[in-house]
Amino acid sequence: MWTHKAWAGRFLPRSQPAGERLRAYSGWCNAVEGNTTFYATPARDTVETWAKQTGPGFRFVLKLPKVVTHERRLTGVEVEMRAFLDAIEPLGDRAVLWTQLPGSFGPTDVDTLVRFLRRLPVGLRRAVEVRHPEFHTDARSTSLLERALIDVDAEWVPFDTEVFFRSPPISEAEQDAWGKKPRLPRRTRALTDRPIVRYLGRDSTKETVEGWRPWAEVVADWLRAGRSPTVFVHTPDNDDAPALARRFHDDVRALVPGLGPLPEPEPVEPATLF
Repeated sequence: MWTHKAWAGRFLPRSQPAGERLRAYSGWCNAVEGNTTFYATPARDTVETWAKQTGPGFRFVLKLPKVVTHERRLTGVEVEMRAFLDAIEPLGDRAVLWTQLPGSFGPTDVDTLVRFLRRLPVGLRRAVEVRHPEFHTDARSTSLLERALIDVDAEWVPFDTEVFFRSPPISEAEQDAWGKKPRLPRRTRALTDRPIVRYLGRDSTKETVEGWRPWAEVVADWLRAGRSPTVFVHTPDNDDAPALARRFHDDVRALVPGLGPLPEPEPVEPATLF
């Protein structure tokens, strides 16, 4: 996502047309989660505008359509995947295919997942997010999935919600997320040279920052080992997400001084009376 109501006038110019907001967002962050692609495959000409608004180093982690992952469970989806892959082709190797699977997709479904991943085009990076509890709590199931993903050069995307579920919700946004987000343990093992992390903090900036300290160390180690990670920082309301993402990047830079800075965002025009 690169538009959010609370960002207008803070991170994105209020007057900016919808078709140019990604360009402004890319001044704050150099990667984006494509959540809208879960609900509908975008038109190819729309994706072409995404490509034009961002630089060559910008990463798109695009969630596969719901019909593919949740409704058909990766089976009989040739037509839908062909349409999706054609639509995102303008992004080239900047796109990561993010297969987010439902909580009911468990260890007995791993063979289905492998068959699906093997049919994806060579050259496009693959990432998989699983929510079935056994993948996270049963050593044999964990090993089964890790071996399968390594075999097809796909990354396991952890969704770290430990900090979020550490104490009861306080705000309306936290209460809403409380019933929707999965309770998953922290996972810090990377399978490829481009790990992806999704981290959910709290509405409290202090708790969010304290909670990501272990990730700053992990990401720093990955960078020292030559990996190129992508980290997404979320809070229940996401109102401050771009600023928090940059703060996390600064924390990692303090540990890895050779890491380059994020781009400088465009100035946001001050509010006026006329």
